Amino acid sequence: MTTTLKQKLQEDLNTAIRGRDELRSSTLRLTLAAITKEEVAGKTKRELSDDEVLKVITKEAKKRREAADAFAQGGRAESAEREKAEGEVLAEYLPKQLGDEELERIVAQAVEEAKAAGAEGPRAMGAVMKIVNPKVAGLAEGGRVAAAVKKHLAG
Repeated sequence: MTTTLKQKLQEDLNTAIRGRDELRSSTLRLTLAAITKEEVAGKTKRELSDDEVLKVITKEAKKRREAADAFAQGGRAESAEREKAEGEVLAEYLPKQLGDEELERIVAQAVEEAKAAGAEGPRAMGAVMKIVNPKVAGLAEGGRVAAAVKKHLAG
């Protein structure tokens, strides 16, 4: 039987607690709490699929990045470092992000497809995003994708 992503997080949490790794254990605890919260949201409790768990981890990692930026701007370097470190722990569970060249190539293909379908200029953004998003789901952050699409449509 294969282990699910949630089970792996739980096992890694137990290992971190035994190894007295405070940063990893607190990060995994918060992430597992977010997963549980998502499971009980709505009318009925349910078990999340690995894809749904991945979305929760992605959301948590994004929160850490944003908090690190906010702390850095506020002059709280120690807190910013802690948030960055927590983000790195979560990144271990996420699929490898696409490089800039790979993202550019996928976006360029999508722009060509959209133009072939009759979409032109800045209004083509929605059509291009519909083509790109399924290809890069979980592999690139939405903001990066949107910026690449805008760049291609503008120039």
